[in-house]
Amino acid sequence: MQLVEGCIKQSRKAQKEVFSKLYGRLFSICMRYADDPDEAKDILQNGFIKVFKGIGNYKGDGSFEGWIKRIVVNTAIDNYRRKKVKPVITDSELTDRVGGMTAEEEVSESIYNQVPINVVTDAVQQLSPAYRTVFNLYVMEGHNHNEIAEMLDISVGTSKSNLSKARLNLRKILQPLVDRLSQH
Repeated sequence: MQLVEGCIKQSRKAQKEVFSKLYGRLFSICMRYADDPDEAKDILQNGFIKVFKGIGNYKGDGSFEGWIKRIVVNTAIDNYRRKKVKPVITDSELTDRVGGMTAEEEVSESIYNQVPINVVTDAVQQLSPAYRTVFNLYVMEGHNHNEIAEMLDISVGTSKSNLSKARLNLRKILQPLVDRLSQH
C-alpha cells in the first residue's frame, strides 16, 4: 500500500519501483498482443502512463497488480483497435462452431502440454493479429466470446471463428515439435 500511496503522490521513486517490479510480467503480456518487441514496449509504456495518471481511481479492491494488468491489457486492445485490423471471417462451418474442441481434438491437445511455454508464446506471435488477439483474450485472459465481441467490435461468430482458426494454425505451427516429442 505504501507504493500505491507514493504513486498517488506522484513520487518518481515509487513509480519507478512499481514499473521495475512489474515490467517483466507485463511485458510478456504485451508481447502476446504485439507484432514485435518495440510495439510491446510502446503498449506497456502507454499502459503505465494510464496507470500513473489514473492511480487515484484505484480503490484497493483486488490486487494492485491485477488492477495494473487490466489497464495494460485494455491498452493492448486499444492498440489493436487503433491499427484497424480487419477481422478475418472464415467459412460458415467454422463460424458456427462454438470455439470448443471435439473429443478427438482434446486427446491430441494433451501432447501440447509437453511443449515449453516460450515455444507456445513464439507460435502465438506467428498468428495474424486478429487470431492472436482473440486467442489471448479467450485463452489467456479468460474472456468469453460475448465479451471479446464487444471489446473488439466484432460479431460473436467472428470471435468464435477466429479462436478456432487460431487453434488450428497453432497446431500446424507446433506439430513438428509435437511429433519429435511424441517419438521420445
